[in-house]
Amino acid sequence: MSNTDPAPTEVDCVASPFAGVLHPREVPLGGPRAIRVRRTLPQRERSLIGAWCFADHYGPHDVRGGTGMDVPPHPHTGLQTVSWLFSGEVEHRDSAGVHAMVRPGELNLMTAGAGICHSEVSTGATEILHGAQLWVALPESDRDTDRDFAHYAPTPRQAGAVTTRVFLGELEGQRSPVHTFTPLLGAQLDLDPGAEVSLDVDDRFEHGVLVDRGDVEACGSALAVADLAFQGTGHHRLHLLNRGDIPARVLLLGGTPFTEDLVMWWNFVGRSHEDIARFREQWQNHDARFGAVEGYRGAVTRLPAPPLPNATLRPRRHPGV
Repeated sequence: MSNTDPAPTEVDCVASPFAGVLHPREVPLGGPRAIRVRRTLPQRERSLIGAWCFADHYGPHDVRGGTGMDVPPHPHTGLQTVSWLFSGEVEHRDSAGVHAMVRPGELNLMTAGAGICHSEVSTGATEILHGAQLWVALPESDRDTDRDFAHYAPTPRQAGAVTTRVFLGELEGQRSPVHTFTPLLGAQLDLDPGAEVSLDVDDRFEHGVLVDRGDVEACGSALAVADLAFQGTGHHRLHLLNRGDIPARVLLLGGTPFTEDLVMWWNFVGRSHEDIARFREQWQNHDARFGAVEGYRGAVTRLPAPPLPNATLRPRRHPGV
């Protein structure tokens, strides 16, 4: 999914001492009739959870008779995109030649590496569109890796009042086979009404709990839909409570702290202003770095890059560096 802000701001992606709840802001995904998404990461208070650097939550949107999702070909560098649906269906096409469907409960992970472009369009079979789009920053050692794509449908596992789907990493004895370039966790947890659970988690990880639905308390904080609760390293347990009388659903994200300086602007992750300016120019000039998407039939053949801000994009130094 593209960051379609017409004037995207520079984001210095670094660890921070913040520990609490991040509240989302609403942004349009595309033009004036576009669906709106709730963006929780990045924010000034906290821009990273492990290597997770971007989180959009959207829906449920009734798209019958409407435009639904239609994101024309757009570029990415230095990251992986993680697509996860609760309902609906999205058609994915990319410049590595992949044509795939994103369906509920199935992970689609695209590795941009040195450069890729892709499109995302909800299909005609979609009535209710509802899901999350997440990005993972690649470390310096792998940020110029080859384009790649992985699909995985985790088997739901019920333990008492909680059903878990682990799509990245490992949790409570479930492990995803999908490769990541830094230690990560990604899982959907469905909680029965009144369910209370204490999860055994890796104490080297930072964790975030993103609420999709329900009256949830996580890490001691009450959360609304699309809120994200943060828990830092050093914790062996993570506590969740469904305080409501209907089922609740959350995404649990985690990873070891990402200690490299990053600059993230529009759809690019780089290490410097020069990186970002070069990626933008190459995209505008149809450079082979990004390739081309075949088969997309939208009115706009590709998204143009916004103008760079009238300032030098600078990574923020990490605490203690």
